[in-house]
Amino acid sequence: MNHESDPVTPVRTTHLLPQAYRPLFAHAGFKRLLPALAASDLGDGMSVVAVAWLAIEIAPPGRSGLLLGAALAAYALPGALGALLLGRRLRSLPAARLLAADSRIRAVLLGCVPLAWAVGVLHPVLYVALLAGSSVLHAWGNAGRYSLVAQMLPPRQRLAANALLSSSVSASIVVGPALAGFLAAVISPAWLIGLDALSFAVLAVQVGRVRAAGGKAETSTGAEGDPGGAAQAGADRASAGLQLLRKQPELLGVLALTWFFNFLYGPAEVALPLHVTDDLHAGAGLLGLYWALFGAGAVLGGLAAGTLRRFPLWPVTLGIVAGWGFTLIPFGLGASAPVTLACFTLGGLIYGPFTALSYTLFQERTPAAWLTTVLAARSAALLTAGPVGTALGGPLIALMGPRGVLAASGVATVALAVAGAAVRIRSTRRTAGRKDPLRAADGSGPCGGAARP
Repeated sequence: MNHESDPVTPVRTTHLLPQAYRPLFAHAGFKRLLPALAASDLGDGMSVVAVAWLAIEIAPPGRSGLLLGAALAAYALPGALGALLLGRRLRSLPAARLLAADSRIRAVLLGCVPLAWAVGVLHPVLYVALLAGSSVLHAWGNAGRYSLVAQMLPPRQRLAANALLSSSVSASIVVGPALAGFLAAVISPAWLIGLDALSFAVLAVQVGRVRAAGGKAETSTGAEGDPGGAAQAGADRASAGLQLLRKQPELLGVLALTWFFNFLYGPAEVALPLHVTDDLHAGAGLLGLYWALFGAGAVLGGLAAGTLRRFPLWPVTLGIVAGWGFTLIPFGLGASAPVTLACFTLGGLIYGPFTALSYTLFQERTPAAWLTTVLAARSAALLTAGPVGTALGGPLIALMGPRGVLAASGVATVALAVAGAAVRIRSTRRTAGRKDPLRAADGSGPCGGAARP
């Protein structure tokens, strides 16, 4: 899309914004798309609670645990399969079409949940099938979201845009479950899932408006937007896209770091509730306070990411990994609840910029023609990290206890950052003096000229 030709917002409406974010709200397409993306994030935040509650309500006697696990898995994991099995058909589509397709599917299938519940035909099997179908294009839709932003905005604005998108996700973690809990006292969780479906219907409409406003500009980015060109060179481009991660150590390194970071977070997510109940002898209110403070910190940290453009992104990213690990270690030292609450808040603040920085590294180090393919592969791989780490958390807690698992997760995460730094230093020395084939034509590195570490 041609950001140069978009009408700009008058200065008086943006002067209160931080400098890094002002150009974004002067871009008509991004300004139109952001509220719809935030609404879908909020809908998903509510569905995290609503999906589980509805599963418990409709489960046969004695089978609520089984249906709960199946529903939560169906709402997330099919996206990894969709990324792998549908790649041949989808990787050549424009980013906007991928995002719109994912939004429409989620709107229709999630919308069927409250309708089936209302007429009394929401069988557990149908429920799981609708959830699974709604998430099939999740990885491609997520890739389309960040690829579309990369197309709409110049490189110097992408980190700030990614920061806003990741902050929206973080905010939904705080607001979504709390809002769902409030509304569930009035309406069925089935209708909350219906609100999520409505948010995706709005997103699909807004993506269509952005595409229409972009005119022919969207079809000028190779495989991302030129269906004719993709038809001629689809096979070669698809093959090259699949091999890109394997051939580019930097991209593979970002993906590996993010996967292990999410994997090591999994056991901590399982251990925290048990730490609250077993070690602190407290209730759900304290657990909710931990997550609320973490989410609030993550929102602030995510927004701060837009100001990090002047720093080399690799050292900052590794510093975030190490910083999060250090905030978990006090749990294992027997620190009191106020101290660990402060640590968890700080952990959210430190973690906040990570997603934006990770996506920016991918956007700036990936050829435009393959960006959607690479981001879909990223999403598919990362969808497996959390569940594997969470599954490992149970046996580890039986061996080490909740405090031990939280501390071990922190120590292992710090070790991951140290190992990543060592690999990065070694790789940088090995490639010193050689021209980077993925650098932009003007010689700029990530984030439009930040010094490459």
